[in-house]
Amino acid sequence: MENFYYLLFCYFIGTFMSAWFVGNWYGISLQQKNSGNLGARNAGRTLGKWAFVITLLFDGLKGALVVYIGRFFEFDEIIVSFGVVICIFGHLFPFWLRLKGGKGVATMIGGLLSLNPLLFLMLICGTVMTLPFTKSLTSSMMFGFLTYSFCIYLLHLPMYSPIIISFLFITWKHRENLMERVI
Repeated sequence: MENFYYLLFCYFIGTFMSAWFVGNWYGISLQQKNSGNLGARNAGRTLGKWAFVITLLFDGLKGALVVYIGRFFEFDEIIVSFGVVICIFGHLFPFWLRLKGGKGVATMIGGLLSLNPLLFLMLICGTVMTLPFTKSLTSSMMFGFLTYSFCIYLLHLPMYSPIIISFLFITWKHRENLMERVI
């Protein structure tokens, strides 16, 4: 039952939409501007670099927070990994905004960096290695996801395998960006 409450808490943490609060601070609904996405990129594009930085920081802290709380209460590492996935899911689909949230990248970064910095480095390496070829951070990030996933199995770290679920959701949320690169 404790696992359930922890995961429910992770979802609610994920639904704290930094971009929504930053937009309201500026008196602007980010859901009505540019991409309509409640993430750091849209906040930055619409409101400037400080809005980007603040949104990125707070969205990343959400992912880190669920890891630190899970470890503080000594949950199994696989439960903490699921906590990161559920937090990202909360960011993507916040109940109080009719399931229209962000794309999850900043929350994923905070969670993965806190969960296992070495695996996170593998994601970054996979992304950076392909960037000169794809010329698209979104497309390169997909290769980073594959690198991370491969390293989970290569290094025998099955407790981090739930993270792959979040990669699928984030990829789905980026489908329009990816299709633009293909067409």
